[in-house]
Amino acid sequence: MQEIASFLAQLMPIRKHFNMKSTLFWACASLLIPFSTAVWQNFENLKTKTPVEEQELAVRGLISRLLPDRASEFTVVVDPTLAKPGQDAFTLQTVAEKLVLTGTTGVAAAWAFYHFLKYDCKAHISWSGNQLETISKPLPVITHIEKVVVPHRFRYYQNVCTSSYSFVWWNWTRWEQEIDWMVMNGINLPLAFTAQEAIWQRVYLKMGLTQDELDAHFGGVAFLAWSRMGNIDGWGGPLQNPSWYQTQLALQHKILQRMRSFGMIPVLPTFAGHIPKALMRIFPNASVSTLSHWGHFSPPYVPTYLLDPGDLLFQSIGKTFIEEQISEYNGTDHVYNGDTFNEMQPRTSSTTYLAQASKAVYQAMASADENAVWLMQGWLFVSDPGFWQPAQVQAYLQGVPQGKMIVLDLYAEISPVWMKTNSFYGQPFIWCMLHNFGGNIGMHGTLKTIATEPVKALQSKNSMVGIGITPEGIETNYVLYDLMLEMGWREEQVETQSWLEEYTTRRYGADNSEVNIAWEALLTSVYNDVQGAGKHCRAVPIMKPAFHLKPDIWYEPDLVLGAWDGMVKAAPNLVNSATFRYDLVDITRQALQVISITYYNDLIASYQAKNLPRVKQAADNLLDLIGNMDLVLLTNEYFLLGRWLNAAKRMAPKITGGKRLFEFNARNQITTWGPRENIEDYANKMWSGLLRDFYKARWQTFVVDLIDSLTQGIPFNQTAYNEEILILETVWYSGHGKYPEHPQGNTLTTVLAIHQKYRKHATNLLREKYF
Repeated sequence: MQEIASFLAQLMPIRKHFNMKSTLFWACASLLIPFSTAVWQNFENLKTKTPVEEQELAVRGLISRLLPDRASEFTVVVDPTLAKPGQDAFTLQTVAEKLVLTGTTGVAAAWAFYHFLKYDCKAHISWSGNQLETISKPLPVITHIEKVVVPHRFRYYQNVCTSSYSFVWWNWTRWEQEIDWMVMNGINLPLAFTAQEAIWQRVYLKMGLTQDELDAHFGGVAFLAWSRMGNIDGWGGPLQNPSWYQTQLALQHKILQRMRSFGMIPVLPTFAGHIPKALMRIFPNASVSTLSHWGHFSPPYVPTYLLDPGDLLFQSIGKTFIEEQISEYNGTDHVYNGDTFNEMQPRTSSTTYLAQASKAVYQAMASADENAVWLMQGWLFVSDPGFWQPAQVQAYLQGVPQGKMIVLDLYAEISPVWMKTNSFYGQPFIWCMLHNFGGNIGMHGTLKTIATEPVKALQSKNSMVGIGITPEGIETNYVLYDLMLEMGWREEQVETQSWLEEYTTRRYGADNSEVNIAWEALLTSVYNDVQGAGKHCRAVPIMKPAFHLKPDIWYEPDLVLGAWDGMVKAAPNLVNSATFRYDLVDITRQALQVISITYYNDLIASYQAKNLPRVKQAADNLLDLIGNMDLVLLTNEYFLLGRWLNAAKRMAPKITGGKRLFEFNARNQITTWGPRENIEDYANKMWSGLLRDFYKARWQTFVVDLIDSLTQGIPFNQTAYNEEILILETVWYSGHGKYPEHPQGNTLTTVLAIHQKYRKHATNLLREKYF
């Protein structure tokens, strides 16, 4: 308090210019208070309520799940006094032949456990498999206390879209695995969005809406993220069966219980102003505005409806929703997420309106929870900078008391907002790596940026309170996430080349010179995407066929082919490693993606030259390559369409049409994303099965039309072609063909055959200036 008083004293010479009770006076005061002092004091209530004994038990359970035969070799201690309040720390030391893991919370103790596995045992845990073979017997001895004091108050995980692009079909077994992964990587602020429709159903039914009206509002299971944000209503629905709501609610109880048991702070949803259209039937005098059409959707899925922030219903609905969650979930951890204007432009740029809009969201949650903090994605400032000028951004952020909002600087590795907004005008923010859009598969990212920029931000004077990962989809490009999660405890910049050598040694269980050379090439090529060029994975095989396609190629293609060579050379020695096999498949896919550009360019050039034999040859080359890409992906479980589709069908309620509707959701999202190619291919996936039966079929139709154009002497009609494949796409996403969810074939022999077939010609093809 003395520090704050001394800073406020600086304002006394100018106090005559202000009313001491005015907002402007205290706004100026807040700018003089060091960010860290003002911010950290506002988070006194954002701490675990779970007893230390329960947290210790949770960590012991994690260890038993991961190392069931070695769990007795570890001792877990949770000691909140290990660091100052609000800060995490952990220590490791061998005592009486046991490794003692001590952390300020269960999260910190679990982090200590993985820190030991990672750096002392050279083990590796990831979405695409674990490498635990290097954990020695007995365990390595830590003779002196190793202590890590964590510089970031919060370590955040998830994007509001992750629940639809990746988590949508998960059962408790998969969620348990993910929560274990979270805590081992230090995540203490995870999004917990499951089952919110069950709470909304309760709120709106009490207000007089019917279930049919809610079905028209919520939409389908694979599209709930966007109905929650007010982008669309109803597409992919209805949710159909009461059992689905209850199943999801039971799952959310397990998720929250486990998260809290570790000492995490789960983030619950809040009311951001979006309402069902049918609410106006009950409240015809409510002040409501329509939002702009999103994603090229048409009625009845748009427009969506936003309650005016000044309408009394806003506070009533928002308060009730929070109260229902608090009641259902045995309390709250005081952090809530909601996004009013996600890719939706406000009806006016008036700073008064924008301040009222944010104030209404905060006041609604605070009326039910006086300690509420609003966690908001900052994507709106990135996606529409033309609207969100400095005055609009400032008004919107300062409509909420400082420190009662945390902004996720969602895409900070490419487009940081904090530096353009005076650190979000004093509101606390979390520096995030977004990286993935739509769950796309394709090697890209910016390793050197995430190895340096979070540290620079940490060392700058700003309102930063944490670090986070915010991918729309997961289970790709794990190397980016492994490094980014380390930045949660690091205070110095990382030298990426040496870090990569250590990473691959852990990931594959052995050091290999060919692998090191390969990954150095990837570091300077695909993982040097400083502009975010590869974020939407525009690869020829999965792009909608047309003239003048511009596939992603921000790097030197020869480097990718060289990396492919290195991984193939290392394969005989490392192929027993599941994580190596995953990466071998992935680099083969990426190399074929590069080579496909030359075949596409040859196809278009041959057509324009009216060279029919060459068109047929180029087409054969491209179609054969897509088939071979499908073949190699078939050898690894993480690249299988069947895994996605079968998970959807398993989750479906056991009613007539249940499986068909859930499968429809799963197929539509990854293809046309809507009834009529609304944001087509946004969630594209290079998966075996999808390549063969969907993407390749589109190219085959394109080739037939090109050949018909030349043989009949008529111009190619792109519009007619688009309508033709819309029928093809609709038939596919409405279909029910079965696909394997277990790998088929041998990865090594398949890769070697493909490498032998394509590699010797690839360099010459690239030199023919098709790039």
